Amino acid sequence: MRLTPYLHFNGNCEAAFKFYEKCLGGKIQGMFAYEGTPGAEQVSANWRSKIMHACLIIGDQALMGSDSPPPHYQKPQGFSVTLSPRDPAEADRLFQALSENGTIKMPLQKTFWAERFGMFTDRFGVPWMINCGPSA
Repeated sequence: MRLTPYLHFNGNCEAAFKFYEKCLGGKIQGMFAYEGTPGAEQVSANWRSKIMHACLIIGDQALMGSDSPPPHYQKPQGFSVTLSPRDPAEADRLFQALSENGTIKMPLQKTFWAERFGMFTDRFGVPWMINCGPSA
């Protein structure tokens, strides 16, 4: 069994997934707009170019998402997407890249449980945590 985060966006899923692909070194496996699908009739004409489903593969894991048509979108809350790199330099890189133009909640730093830990909300409104290895 796999646990796969599925993120909902307010019309900027395509931009978010292209950004995540660049930052995380993954590969977008699929990105499908509402247009041309059975779901096209369920959304307004100006929403049909938005993303019905996207899948980003990172190693052997996936991150999925879509644009939630108005009025179904809800701001993400009550969770964080957590990345656990083993290398502190990679933790630094990920934090800097993903938090760019976002809101830092806790700067990346050494803690009693981790070599590096930090929290932020990215420019697309998705909450993230970086948790790198045990503190020595």
